Amino acid sequence: MIEFNNVSKNYGATKALKDVSFRIKNGQIFGLIGHNGAGKATAIKILVSILNQTTGTVHINGKLLDEHRHELKQKIGYVADTPNIFLRLKAIEYWELMGTAYDVPREQYQTRLTYYIDLFDMGGESEEMIETFSHGMRQKTFLIGALISNPDIWILDEPMTGLDPQAAYDLKQLMRQHADAGNIVLFSTHNLENAEELCDEIVILRQGEVLYNGTIEDLQAQNENESLETIYLRIAGREAQNQYRQSQLDTETGDVDDAL
Repeated sequence: MIEFNNVSKNYGATKALKDVSFRIKNGQIFGLIGHNGAGKATAIKILVSILNQTTGTVHINGKLLDEHRHELKQKIGYVADTPNIFLRLKAIEYWELMGTAYDVPREQYQTRLTYYIDLFDMGGESEEMIETFSHGMRQKTFLIGALISNPDIWILDEPMTGLDPQAAYDLKQLMRQHADAGNIVLFSTHNLENAEELCDEIVILRQGEVLYNGTIEDLQAQNENESLETIYLRIAGREAQNQYRQSQLDTETGDVDDAL
């Protein structure tokens, strides 16, 4: 289980996350949904220890992330939204590096690597430099690297971006199988079709705040005769964003007037 409890993240005066709380149960595919800049990437980077939260706590399987960071990182497979690291390595060198970093037994490493290379049609590219790959091929390369250790928790930041239809389908099948085996899959997306197809629960974020946390079915039941797209755009789209900014401006103006 993953628990975010009143997590905030500030960059100077900018509040990227504001008292964010949610819980992800074992056996779930959980979606973080929101526009660019909503806070999805910040939440993920806190969870994988790239960033530290300003306030609040994160627990994984009942353990405080701040106190068990190294142990808990071993349970996580993470794919970033911009696969632009280790570009000077060959794909096979990167996979070897990940297998070594996570102490994957050699026989298991070879079995998993063969399976994923075949699944994602990467056999002909394993000896090529990652920097020569398209975005989709880089995405598949780093997916294989993240899954090679068979981690309990998959954290995937916009994982479908750049994938061809077959690879996207295969990844979605893997995600469902992994969750059905009692594990956690957390992924961020702004693709509502993927969210509706895959997610057991979602969080909708707007400018660092949680607008909704629950199932898509419950959200639609609360908004009868509306599509998920219509609901999402009404609460988190351009008009909603503009109204939010105006309310913030009005609040700040009122505070100044009160001070005077």
